[in-house]
Amino acid sequence: MPALPLPFVFPSAARTPRTPGVRGRAGISPPGPGPDRAAPSRCRPGRGAPPRAGAGAGPGEGPGGAAGGASPAAALGAPRPRPCGSWRRSRAMGAKSLCLGVLTVAVLLLAAASQGAEPPPSCEAVRKVFQLRRLGPLGGVPEFPRAGVDLQVCTSKNSTCCTKKMEERYQIAAKQDIQQVLQTSSATLKFLISHNAAAFQETFEMLIRLAENYTSTLFCNAYRNMAAEAAVHVQEFFTDVGLFLFGTDASTEEFVNRFFDTLFPVVYNHVINPGPTDISLEYAECLRAARRDIRPFGSIPRKAIGQMGRSLLPSRTLLQALNLGVEVINTTDHLPFSRECSRALLRMQYCPQCQGLTLSKPCLGYCLNILRGCLAHLAEVDLHWQGYIQALEELSGALSGAHSIEHVLLNFHSLVHNALVQAGINGPEVSEQVNKICGPPVRKPKQSPGCSFDQNKDNQVLKMFSRDSEQTLTNRRKEFIRHLRPYRAFYGGLADQLCANELAAADGLPCWNGEDLVGSYTRRVVGSGIKAQSANPEVKVKGTDPVIRQIIDKLKHVVQLLQGKSFPKYDKWDLQQTGSGGGVDEQISGDCDDEDGCGGSGSGEFKRVLKITDRIISQ
Repeated sequence: MPALPLPFVFPSAARTPRTPGVRGRAGISPPGPGPDRAAPSRCRPGRGAPPRAGAGAGPGEGPGGAAGGASPAAALGAPRPRPCGSWRRSRAMGAKSLCLGVLTVAVLLLAAASQGAEPPPSCEAVRKVFQLRRLGPLGGVPEFPRAGVDLQVCTSKNSTCCTKKMEERYQIAAKQDIQQVLQTSSATLKFLISHNAAAFQETFEMLIRLAENYTSTLFCNAYRNMAAEAAVHVQEFFTDVGLFLFGTDASTEEFVNRFFDTLFPVVYNHVINPGPTDISLEYAECLRAARRDIRPFGSIPRKAIGQMGRSLLPSRTLLQALNLGVEVINTTDHLPFSRECSRALLRMQYCPQCQGLTLSKPCLGYCLNILRGCLAHLAEVDLHWQGYIQALEELSGALSGAHSIEHVLLNFHSLVHNALVQAGINGPEVSEQVNKICGPPVRKPKQSPGCSFDQNKDNQVLKMFSRDSEQTLTNRRKEFIRHLRPYRAFYGGLADQLCANELAAADGLPCWNGEDLVGSYTRRVVGSGIKAQSANPEVKVKGTDPVIRQIIDKLKHVVQLLQGKSFPKYDKWDLQQTGSGGGVDEQISGDCDDEDGCGGSGSGEFKRVLKITDRIISQ
């Protein structure tokens, strides 16, 4: 046993006058006033005053002949005279000092007995983490462990560094932490989809501007006398193309027909039946209304309708699908957690800190049970998300080839040129039909012709874009699908990914099992999805979340759009109409290879739509 500390020195010993060489009651000989004279007494001399210690004796000797001894009266136990007031105060202080001395000796003895043991427990590490995370005021964190009788989740038989207020702060932090982890895990996927959605939209906008440029240039170069009038209708047409492509509720058949309806009076006035004056507005309105019956442009308008429907609708659907993908990720990133799940997350992430285990991580099996329970609703999205990715691959293949949006838009001016040539060839027959329906031309003063289109506008930008634009857009689609494929099972394996990469302890290290640090987790680990959670020992899960049900319904709908099952019927453009000719091509046209991901693209209804549109286009 270690040597005991020296006895405590009572402070009252120094206050009692002593003569050198004479030992006091406390066993300590404080220095006296000098060897030749006794120290003056602070008591007023009189009856009952105690004699000065060692009076009448030489230095170092007592009356009894024993150096340092007490007076004879004290040695024989004779009654002491009653002290004066100062003497009584001195004795009282001596008694208090004696008590303090005993307590101090006891503490020192305990300290000596426990020498080499761990220091008393402290909450300093917990306080540091709490302050570092800025979870609340530091004053609310205990400095030393306490009984946690007021805790609801982080309960323990041992003392705890947590209070009820801290537990509430921890629960908020636990939900915020898991949402942050979810957002981090989906950030790359979200950027991939949103970035490509923006890039495709920007490319489509540039394609529209370039196609409008080509068509207006056609009129300025080959039909300059009607370029000014035609430019207005060209601009309106491509405005309609953009509105349809970016989501406006419109019909390709409607705006293509409207373009050729408004173009017919201009062509009649300048190509079919030119005169010294222009036709009147009323006569032009009659021509617009009669165009579909007269069919001055032959089958070109129906071919344009087929091409626009075949190219614009899938491209429009692609943009809608990509925007929905971003919406799905935003929704799942901010999915609210149930009360049961919030408590489980708190128990997994922050309850160890209440016991001072600030560096511990949950066991892998324990983490899987918690997150597979909390993310069970997201796992239900998995099957529909996989269908969504697959449908995007199929649509990407269908967008390639001769009927892609870039090919159709950039060659629309050629289609218009063919329509004008056809109107010139059919001129006499058309004039005869016009006279029957609208009568002879009613004319007005002729306006000066001219080309109002500025061919230099955006010319440099358009030239740079037009260079290999079709190949560039095709490659962009292929690259997008290639990067998207690894995320097919994103929602099905989300819990496993978060636990393995972010949250759980590494193999072989001590880990938290919800109650203590252990070598391994021993409870059953359940699978993913809501059905599997009935056996989850850590979290209780009820039914599918209504927000997730809405997301699943939207995914189902967009998958149908991507597969062409909700595309409009093209029967109204069938070839049984008068003037149509040519055979029926039963094969699906368009360039597509395995690399495009279009193997099996489109199921029954989609293939039927492609066949019908290709029959129209082939004329």
